[in-house]
Amino acid sequence: MKLIILDRDGVINEDSDQYIKSPAEWRAIPGSLEAIARLNQWGYRVVVVTNQSGIGQGLFDMDTLNAIHDKMIKAVAQVGGRIDAVFFCPHVNDDKCECRKPQAGMLKEVARRYNADLAGVPAIGDSLRDLQAAQSVGAQPILVLTGKGKKTRDEPDLPDGTQIYADLAAAVTKLVSA
Repeated sequence: MKLIILDRDGVINEDSDQYIKSPAEWRAIPGSLEAIARLNQWGYRVVVVTNQSGIGQGLFDMDTLNAIHDKMIKAVAQVGGRIDAVFFCPHVNDDKCECRKPQAGMLKEVARRYNADLAGVPAIGDSLRDLQAAQSVGAQPILVLTGKGKKTRDEPDLPDGTQIYADLAAAVTKLVSA
């Protein structure tokens, strides 16, 4: 089984410093939905792993998060793709949970649910915490320059071996041609 792990905000959809708080605010990054469909065509299971502290902050509730994810899943399906699962952390930084990236809790749960070794599994994100979480479980950290990616690229402590691409579509093109 080929597995790939994607962050949501800034990778699949446009990010916002004010959070994505409703389905109306969720807008796909051009080419991202088609990139997910290409991954499926190449035999990848696509799993989304996303911090959603807006829940913990009371900015939106679980019903709203589910509606946002429904919109994303339907948008991917409309271009012939599929998201196999969405894992999310509803906590804020102060909660000191094990699931909020850069902690590895959600990634370990992905490994458990899919009975998969994450060594070398592509993990695509736009923030340093996405890359750090990937590195901590031996996954291949991949930075996209959408969302917070351009700012993240300038971080002094990017994990060794981080691959960098303009966006999800460019990363997927490289993955499926390798």
